[in-house]
Amino acid sequence: MSDPADAQLTRATYERLQAELEDLTTRGRVEIAAAIEAARALGDLKENGDYHAAKDAQGKMESRVRQLQHLLKAATVVDGTTTTEDGTVAAGTVVTLRYEGDEEDETSAFFVGSIEERSGDLDVVSPGSPLGRALLGHAAGETVEYAAPGGTLRVAIVAVGA
Repeated sequence: MSDPADAQLTRATYERLQAELEDLTTRGRVEIAAAIEAARALGDLKENGDYHAAKDAQGKMESRVRQLQHLLKAATVVDGTTTTEDGTVAAGTVVTLRYEGDEEDETSAFFVGSIEERSGDLDVVSPGSPLGRALLGHAAGETVEYAAPGGTLRVAIVAVGA
């Protein structure tokens, strides 16, 4: 996962995540505590599936709470435009790419931004990732290179925008 400091969130997403955090730290914690207490009342904790399931759910919820706290603390709230005036790739844009060596008509669309901003089934590219950094500021028709685990890759930017 990318560094949350890279996260740029629209006001709507920021508020949605704030509401989720508030819900988890209030209602969520109360419900988990009640489930653990009810399971505890069933007896032997070693072989108590309800207890272990509730503790597992508690751990997952607390992990999400920490993730949201860190993300919201470090995130930058942006205006949420999906295209730039000059037609270049920026956080919040959808970009269509063709990898060098792929068929001429084989393209892939990506959302450049935070996974929390994703809408639909587009794959997400963090602006702080090697591909994201290579794409930022470039326009349709340009080719960029970035370092990948398997070596340097080249991608042609086919389109920028929805």
